Amino acid sequence: MVKIRLASQITTDSVVDGKGLRTVIWCQGCTHHCQGCHNLDTQDLNGGFEQEIDDVVQAVLAVELQSGVTFSGGEPMLQPVACTAIAEQLKSSGVNIWCYTGFTFEELLNRRDCLEFLQYIDVLIDGKFELALKSYDLLFKGSANQRIIDVPESLKEKKVVLYEPLP
Repeated sequence: MVKIRLASQITTDSVVDGKGLRTVIWCQGCTHHCQGCHNLDTQDLNGGFEQEIDDVVQAVLAVELQSGVTFSGGEPMLQPVACTAIAEQLKSSGVNIWCYTGFTFEELLNRRDCLEFLQYIDVLIDGKFELALKSYDLLFKGSANQRIIDVPESLKEKKVVLYEPLP
């Protein structure tokens, strides 16, 4: 059975990890080592704990009154097989999916192991956190270089289409 390495149990009712109230899946392990990272404890590739994919899916689906789920970390794209397995089940239940990554969308398109995961993501916040570009005025991202991407439209158009989070 496929497992995922998590940094912590899922978090519910987040208002900073995407539009609406969101459940967050905290992936363990990151190789970007961004200066000023606010999730230092999620960087160790061997830290955290392993959990069965089905247990994560059931925990997410059991939460009520959520707008969707967000994959964060750590770096979800370091565990694309596990994240894809979770995302596929959640999407089949109608769950809206956001994902944060330090990789760029273009880099992910060149990674066969991440391409399938992208098929299930509605919105991707891409790019490494850059301390010099940090701003508290940015919506759903930490630094100005990061993009909020409408993944289905971007895959269809074969170019980055930015997501407009405001109604």
